[in-house]
Amino acid sequence: MTAPKLMPLAIGLFAVGVLAIVAVFVLFAAGYGDLPVWLNVAATYLPAVGLGLGIIAVIRKSRQKKS
Repeated sequence: MTAPKLMPLAIGLFAVGVLAIVAVFVLFAAGYGDLPVWLNVAATYLPAVGLGLGIIAVIRKSRQKKS
């Protein structure tokens, strides 16, 4: 996947992950303690994966300009 195609994917994954984090905090503050596993997994891994893909996309884009 090229850098221009990778960056929107990275931004989307990061944004969905941050929304999942906000949902976890809101639900916990509302008194829900037994949250679904998929929500906890999304809040844990999606921001990290999105950030990692974003870093990879930026590095690949900067190396393409130098060549």
